[in-house]
Amino acid sequence: MEIKIEQNKAHETFTGFGASGAWWAQIVGGWEHTDEQSGMAVRDRISQLLYDPQKGIGLNIYRYNIGAGSKYSSNGYYSEPARRTESFLIGGGKLDMTRDANAVYMMRRAVQDGADEVILFVNSPPVQMTKNGGAHQDKHKLFRENLSRKQYTAFADYCLDVAEYFMDEGLPVRYLSPINEPTWAWNGGQEGCFYRPDSVHRLFSVFVQRMMQRPKLANLKLSGVEIGDLRFFNKTYTHALLSDPVIRGHVDAVDVHSYCQPIPLPVLGKVPALRDRLAFARRFRRFMDEQYPSVPIKVSEWTHMQGGRDRGMDSALVTANTIMDDLTILRAVSWQHWIAVSEVDYCDGLIYIDLYRKTFETTKRLYATGNFSKYIRPGARRLACETADPELKAICYQVEDKTVVVVINNAGRAGSLTLPTDGMVLHALTDETHDLSETEHTGTADFVLPPRSVNTFVF
Repeated sequence: MEIKIEQNKAHETFTGFGASGAWWAQIVGGWEHTDEQSGMAVRDRISQLLYDPQKGIGLNIYRYNIGAGSKYSSNGYYSEPARRTESFLIGGGKLDMTRDANAVYMMRRAVQDGADEVILFVNSPPVQMTKNGGAHQDKHKLFRENLSRKQYTAFADYCLDVAEYFMDEGLPVRYLSPINEPTWAWNGGQEGCFYRPDSVHRLFSVFVQRMMQRPKLANLKLSGVEIGDLRFFNKTYTHALLSDPVIRGHVDAVDVHSYCQPIPLPVLGKVPALRDRLAFARRFRRFMDEQYPSVPIKVSEWTHMQGGRDRGMDSALVTANTIMDDLTILRAVSWQHWIAVSEVDYCDGLIYIDLYRKTFETTKRLYATGNFSKYIRPGARRLACETADPELKAICYQVEDKTVVVVINNAGRAGSLTLPTDGMVLHALTDETHDLSETEHTGTADFVLPPRSVNTFVF
């Protein structure tokens, strides 16, 4: 099956792939013992697998969670102990930057291994600033804002202090996201804070005002609004963010979460139209083209929300197809996993850890992601491409003087692909028996695509 690539039809420029350090980094960052296979400290090997472009999958974006300090508070319900985070705030506006040492170590290590963009993001303001002294709202109070307007300036100053500290240290802090998934009730399970659209506008306005008073932060951008589901309220909250030209001058994209989460309601949860993630992605893309055509979309969070630990190709194919859909339908200019490492029985992390043995294991999701992140590098330009086989999905980028094609074979049978070259071709394969395995071919344009596989070709 021949792939058609239109070299003269270029689309958006890509900036990178990444993942979040919440909440695993505050655990793994303390694992200094040696990984027997690599001879490195376990924490360093995990970072290398994620961020090193030669010895790992080459992620280049690290999302660091500025915690709310729920670890120091008895308030609230948290489904996992790791979801209680530390905070740098110790009272009176003073900071103790020696806190959260494990998570900070992993951020620094990721930068050392290859991350060239750090995003600081907040789930909840510090507990010292919230209305109830906790990092989420009380259980019986649904959809209540937990941060009063009187605390907006203090909250902004705190976040900017943290950003300035890490920037002074030399870390590539490019973005600050003060709000995460503002539409959820956030009354248990993890840190979080509900905001109405008008509150989002007010809070971002305060952040902009305080940033403009700090020359050191001239190159820092805000990111948001990170709505937790592609289907609901993205237009409303995006308007709240981008309709203000002052705010828009400090925001270079709109960040969305690419989830299409199960609806718990008995009737609505079974409506097929409400489960069509791609239809909602197209709708939001049309909205952006009509209202804010010059503003790029970034997917700042997604994970395969399915129970149990799937280490194999089932979840890897879901992940790869989601990445490709978001890059082509949403035309995302960056794409980030929710978490890089998981300690729970869920299809979320690229790597699983055992809290008791303090060991780790990789997943096919890691390598399937690497089929994109290792080869589609920052600065790549997406090219128009298509195949005639409905079982094959393809995406193409120009990376400097190379053409990179990623092809997913979703079928249970082998497929074939003919590339527009007979020169040297690098083929990276992830399937049931290969983990981003690279082979070089010369003098052929025809390739076999194994069943249920993710393939990258560089030529």
